[in-house]
Amino acid sequence: MNRVLVLSRNLIPFGVTISLFGILILLMKSPFLTGNETLIAGITADLLLTVPLVYFLLIRKTEIPKTTVIPIMLIGLLIGSYFLTDEHQYYLRLFKTWVLPILEILALSFVIYKVRKAIKHYKSNKTKAFDFFTTLKNTCDDILPKGVVMPVVTEIAVFYYGFIYWKRRELKANEFSYHKDSGTIALLIAIIFIVAIETVVFHMLLSKWSDTAAWILTFLSIYSGIQILGFLKSMFKRPISIENDRLYLRYGMMTETVIDIIDINSIEISSKDIELNEETRKLSFLGEMESHNIIIRLKKKKRIDWTLWDQKKI
Repeated sequence: MNRVLVLSRNLIPFGVTISLFGILILLMKSPFLTGNETLIAGITADLLLTVPLVYFLLIRKTEIPKTTVIPIMLIGLLIGSYFLTDEHQYYLRLFKTWVLPILEILALSFVIYKVRKAIKHYKSNKTKAFDFFTTLKNTCDDILPKGVVMPVVTEIAVFYYGFIYWKRRELKANEFSYHKDSGTIALLIAIIFIVAIETVVFHMLLSKWSDTAAWILTFLSIYSGIQILGFLKSMFKRPISIENDRLYLRYGMMTETVIDIIDINSIEISSKDIELNEETRKLSFLGEMESHNIIIRLKKKKRIDWTLWDQKKI
């Protein structure tokens, strides 16, 4: 019953917000809008300020992150851009030019502040090793809507591992690497080279037809290469570790899971073939394409984050 009540209370802000946006859409489609600058300014202010303010007042005592006000404001901006004619978008253009960049900077600064605060907490607490990806994910869980957490975390982490984190990662006594004999490293490096070569070739071919299409493809290819580089380097920077009676299994940014030592039934050093099914999975996202050298049997099912794979039930 309590869960139902909490769910209903959390849905109220979204229901009210949708209703207010619906009323404003009806007003924007009405004939009274033509030539009425006061009404146009009022509707624009409602889309960008009033509705987000009402939403904030409704969620201030709930578990919904306060930062979701910004997406509501952006939704209002999109609605206004779609339903208001070009001649009625003067105030929207002012918002896009002067206010939107400031909001983006503030949002990014807030995320950076929270991450730095979490880093300081880890440094002051020696019982657990610092892991940027985990810290970033926990931080974004607290300040962002659940649906956008992983996309935001992935984008930031890819840039961090790909371009910022170049310092050699020295393993501690409780940490273990897994990338040295991994076929994933060679595969990702090969993909990066293939993407680079194909980008040049396709850019030259497409530019004969359309320079715009050629540069769009080039941008997408470069972006894909950056993503792959971030995934590759994360395998060097996120070792497997044992901390506080827990086994932290990581495979770069791609997959991870945490296992209580007490839940491990047996550990076998083996590279023999195993049959993958609903109860047996590999940590590597490549599955059967990637070899293994250790088999861990658990006393109960466990899921691997992101892919939601289940381990073998013992």
